[in-house]
Amino acid sequence: MCGIVGIADAGGVSFSLYYALYALQHRGQESSGISTFDGTTLFKYRGHGLVAEVFDESILSGLLGSVGVGHVRYPTTGERIPENFQPFCFTFRGKHVAVAHNGNLVNTQELRDAFEERGQIFCTTTDTEVIGNLIVDELRKSGSMEDAVLHCMRILRGSYSVVMLVDGVLYAFRDPLGIRPLCIGKTPSGHIVCSESVAVDAMNGTFIRDVKPGELVRLDANSISCRQIARCRHPAHCVFEYIYFARADSVVDGRLVYDVRRRIGHALADEDDIRPDLVSPVPDSGIAHAIGYSEQSGIPYREGLMKNRYMGRTFIMPSQEARENAVRIKLNPVKGHIAGKSVALVDDSIVRGTTSRRIISIVRDAGAAEVHMRIGSPAIKAPCYLGVDMPTREELIAGNRENEAVRERIGASSLRHVSIDELIHATGIEASDLCLGCLTGEYPLSIGCERCSERRVDFVSGTYQSGLAAFDDR
Repeated sequence: MCGIVGIADAGGVSFSLYYALYALQHRGQESSGISTFDGTTLFKYRGHGLVAEVFDESILSGLLGSVGVGHVRYPTTGERIPENFQPFCFTFRGKHVAVAHNGNLVNTQELRDAFEERGQIFCTTTDTEVIGNLIVDELRKSGSMEDAVLHCMRILRGSYSVVMLVDGVLYAFRDPLGIRPLCIGKTPSGHIVCSESVAVDAMNGTFIRDVKPGELVRLDANSISCRQIARCRHPAHCVFEYIYFARADSVVDGRLVYDVRRRIGHALADEDDIRPDLVSPVPDSGIAHAIGYSEQSGIPYREGLMKNRYMGRTFIMPSQEARENAVRIKLNPVKGHIAGKSVALVDDSIVRGTTSRRIISIVRDAGAAEVHMRIGSPAIKAPCYLGVDMPTREELIAGNRENEAVRERIGASSLRHVSIDELIHATGIEASDLCLGCLTGEYPLSIGCERCSERRVDFVSGTYQSGLAAFDDR
């Protein structure tokens, strides 16, 4: 679940890429990277840490060119080593290439083994390098980027939104199931393709639309065009983007995330049988859910926890110990709001449960009489293989426990999750067009011995449609 961006802009792109990555910082905090091309040279700079820690004015001024790609990393595949920081850059037959990828492949090892049997050497342990090798392997045969992307979509299994710079041309494509988000925007003097619409907003740009599942987009300094490579009757948009991962002010696959979360809060209130004194969010990811709960129930909304805004997201920190130690520094109770009160504490999800237990402990220590946890996702029962850090059932607190056992373990007075049906209704997307694997244990593609309802993908021989008219949603 990384953040990616590609920009083609005649006025130069390094500072624009920086601001776009800053807007996507919530999608990854381990590393940041930018690659640009000025017509002859591929410039790159990558480092460990947040965007503002990795880049400064002098570094950005040295990243020359009118086209480039950027990446913020949240590791799910590959070790936490500098070689795995993206964009992944290389030269092939005189062409300068940079690749940035958001998602997670489930057949990475199989593909690596096949390449290594042929003598291929790998520099990283990421699936992004596998994608790069697949593309250049096909480019070697056909010389066509379109054929290379078609080749990728036939072979890759998993989630992938990709931006790729080949000399002065920017390409972007999204897997046929549309699991990870990707969208297109118009900037004052160019175009942008990025993980979420908030990066378009950061450019003072105009959101055009989402990249369609199975679509290839081509951008350069003067033009933009698109081509449908593959079609699937039922996509599999990740429901966790709406629950937690996307920024609340983003539009993802036609839905404003904030409104989805607010409707989830409405459903939580409709299904509830308690009458607490106040509704309080676990900031920031529980805020929209809590506002919806307060609106629907008529119970006052109060901030019972204040967030230290200089800390990042604990869920995507690299270790459980780091996540736990960060909680008390990150959240401080507003004792005057919660002392002696019955509190409905609203959060987006419970994954491992240790963070929830610490948060409840903070609220109880501040004097709350009761702490009723209300959760904006159904119980997470199964691992995610497609880009969210939920690796094993053993690590999931609800993986093999019933609701009452989870409640006792986290120390809540009561615990209630939104139902799967209400969650689906809140998204406004049909269940058949969502990936609900982490909630149901049934995945939209074949993954080992897991249950699946595999979607059929058809490959098409469409041609490029050029100009902004090709991007109108009709």
